[in-house]
Amino acid sequence: MPKVSEEHLRARRAGILDAAARCFARAGFHRTTIQDIARESGLSAGLIYRYFADKDDMVVAISEQWHERQTRQLHLDDSGDRTPDAFGRVASGYLDLLRSLAGPAERQRVQLGVQIWAEALRAPEVHAVARRGVDLPRAAITDLVHAAQERGDLPPAVPADGLARVFIAIYQGLALQTAWDPEIDNAACVEAVRALLDALS
Repeated sequence: MPKVSEEHLRARRAGILDAAARCFARAGFHRTTIQDIARESGLSAGLIYRYFADKDDMVVAISEQWHERQTRQLHLDDSGDRTPDAFGRVASGYLDLLRSLAGPAERQRVQLGVQIWAEALRAPEVHAVARRGVDLPRAAITDLVHAAQERGDLPPAVPADGLARVFIAIYQGLALQTAWDPEIDNAACVEAVRALLDALS
């Protein structure tokens, strides 16, 4: 029997997660069954269990993917770069992240993300991933704010960690409002945040 390649295994795993995400977004975690995911993916339930132990395992994997994608969008891969360019890249990536909430494909992802936040209150594994997804950008942004204060680019009285948490809270709040209200004026919200960033600097 020929050995299955790692690329094939990764693609199969990604396909299952995509199917699970669509099911979770439609019906919620608790109403979705493994059989629903099997039908959505076109695979057998037995094959799905070869890749994931249960639905919680899938939720953790989806949450990890989500946070990895946001880390790339925020240009936080260049950890340790404390230059003004790094601050500018992160600010620009943050505004792009807020803008992306308006896309039709993103709406389903946002609805799923809100469910993941709720699930983090119940499942310790999901909570751990959600915390990492917040703590990593919070620490990176806090460090960039400290560096900007040392250069004199930002007022020294601004609490760096508090500022990082506020901008994370803006993203979370806008994501929640996007999930609730399809008529939200995303462009106006992004411009308001841009004005806040300009006022800070």
